[in-house]
Amino acid sequence: MGAAAIDALNRLSPAEIAARLSGSRAEVAAFVREAAEAGSAEAQARFGQMLLDGDGVAKDEAQGFGWFMRAARAGHLEAANMIGRCYDLGWGVPVDKTVAAAWYKRAAERGLVWAMYNYATLLALGHGVPQDRAYALALFRRAAAAGNAKAMNFVGSFHEDGWVVACDMVEAARWYREAAEGGDFRGQFNHARMLIANDAVPAALPWLASAWTGGNARFRGQVLAWIEDQPAALRKAVKSAIDSQ
Repeated sequence: MGAAAIDALNRLSPAEIAARLSGSRAEVAAFVREAAEAGSAEAQARFGQMLLDGDGVAKDEAQGFGWFMRAARAGHLEAANMIGRCYDLGWGVPVDKTVAAAWYKRAAERGLVWAMYNYATLLALGHGVPQDRAYALALFRRAAAAGNAKAMNFVGSFHEDGWVVACDMVEAARWYREAAEGGDFRGQFNHARMLIANDAVPAALPWLASAWTGGNARFRGQVLAWIEDQPAALRKAVKSAIDSQ
């Protein structure tokens, strides 16, 4: 498919496009694939994500990676970031943190906020690149300024752990609160920890419940381990808040 196919898609009216996107997930996937095969980088990135998630199509991480690559070669920044994610987490390709970092860096340097966060994470941990926490913090701050709640949480952890900056629990608590209010489940958990440390348990419990609801299985395991280390009365209160979700 080529210019003729693109022209045919461009001739669709807004109402026709809306109709094509309002069908079943399988019908939407078929339309997105049609646009992807016609050469639309945006559609290629979206179809790659649909393959990765099994959204309207059979889940196929390897094919999803291939579509991300096609879109990235056309200059699509989100697709470049997703190639980084694929190499970072082993979606459709073997895990390779060094290659992941290179793709994240490429998209981060062109201003993609999620790529800044992902690249900064590897820099902070020294995964695939030499550890550079100072540069990581600078990137986290840029991503946080753009509204990325996960980056806000990471900035909080730098202040709590004394990485690059002096340990400052007040500043850590401020960043965790912003991350929590921004919807990051780890930020919600850390905000709750800070509240508990200041004897504000009733205020902390709803945040712990929200973190539990939004968190993944690995995170929930970490929360359960944390709960078991708490005094009996707090354990009971936290478990009750979680069970109410």
